[in-house]
Amino acid sequence: MPGWYTQPSLLANPNYLKGSDAFASIPRIMTWLDKLERRIGFLAIPGLLRYVGFLTALVFVLEKVNPGYLRLLDLDPVAVMHGEVWRLVTYIFIPQMASMLPLPDWVNVAFYILFLWWMGNGLESAWGAFKLTIFYLLGMVGTTVAAFFFGAAFSNLMLTTSLFFAFARFYPDLVIYFAYILPLKVKWIAWFSAAVLLLQIVVGSMQFRVAAICALANYLIFFGPAIIHDARHRREVTARRRRFETQTREAEAEALHRCAICGATEVTDPNLEFRVARNGEEYCLPHLSQAKATT
Repeated sequence: MPGWYTQPSLLANPNYLKGSDAFASIPRIMTWLDKLERRIGFLAIPGLLRYVGFLTALVFVLEKVNPGYLRLLDLDPVAVMHGEVWRLVTYIFIPQMASMLPLPDWVNVAFYILFLWWMGNGLESAWGAFKLTIFYLLGMVGTTVAAFFFGAAFSNLMLTTSLFFAFARFYPDLVIYFAYILPLKVKWIAWFSAAVLLLQIVVGSMQFRVAAICALANYLIFFGPAIIHDARHRREVTARRRRFETQTREAEAEALHRCAICGATEVTDPNLEFRVARNGEEYCLPHLSQAKATT
């Protein structure tokens, strides 16, 4: 098992997600997904990402045996329009991570497949097979739209990215030991990946921006409303905290003692001492004698 796979017990433990906001942060979209599952739940594919991983390994072997084989599988809109409709599915099995680390390509692909398998187990434990299947299919549709209408050559890269972002929503504090040495939380890797992607979107063309949004449509549909809700909630919490701090400072600034004659307080003169006279009024020591004379 690779060095980043360090906490399998968390994914196998059904109590890991209890008490967290992993489910609470997902809005009403889950309601209609539950209704949809009751109607067409038989279409769910249990172990979907395991099958994807297995076929990815098979495609990698076939490419080694017959170089150039991947060109028959990639998502090429022109080829699809000429009848090669299998490309609408086969591109998801193309190993994109063969050069992600300075290691032999078969090692990189093996790590990628195991990581895909690992994410699949986690997401299926959190969501169930049906929701994961719908999420994956929406990602395929978004990638296809990006390729056909905007010429984006994302292949399955954005699809894998959306899976990882979803995984990070459910298991943000899961630790991955990169290269067996460096401990990294899943949420840190997700934030870094999101920052890189956002930079590419900002500096890229409008066509690329729209294509990227289409390719990540599955993540935006599932989690976009929750992200907006969480952002609003954080702003409200920040505003309430600021109001509370302001009120606290104002309350602290209000004087507890005030001379009935001169109006001096412990705020205006911290060295003053105050006494309460028989008439119930409070006076500073310099004016206490006048208070006694009047009573």
